[in-house]
Amino acid sequence: MKVIVDLCVVPIGVGVHLAPYIAACERVLQDAGLKIQLHPNGTAIEGEWGPVFAGIEACHQAVHDMGAPRTYTTVKVNTRTDRDQTLEDKVASVEALLQQPQERGQ
Repeated sequence: MKVIVDLCVVPIGVGVHLAPYIAACERVLQDAGLKIQLHPNGTAIEGEWGPVFAGIEACHQAVHDMGAPRTYTTVKVNTRTDRDQTLEDKVASVEALLQQPQERGQ
């Protein structure tokens, strides 16, 4: 099953500078061959269910291997059965609406 996931991994017990941990997680996802899109509060991931969740597990392992004693993660999962949808499709549909004149009362 194809899935689009919004992932936010927060290492706990490592201080306030989290960029090295996030970069390590991004590398893990890239090395897994997943389609990813970093954003300010996490990472969007597109792929098949198994590889995506294996990638999330690998992110946790990488963060723990860097010395984080605890990891708090939020995962939002989006699946569709009516059609294939990509990360770009989801953004493009909203951007198209933003190009249209706004109707009164909206």
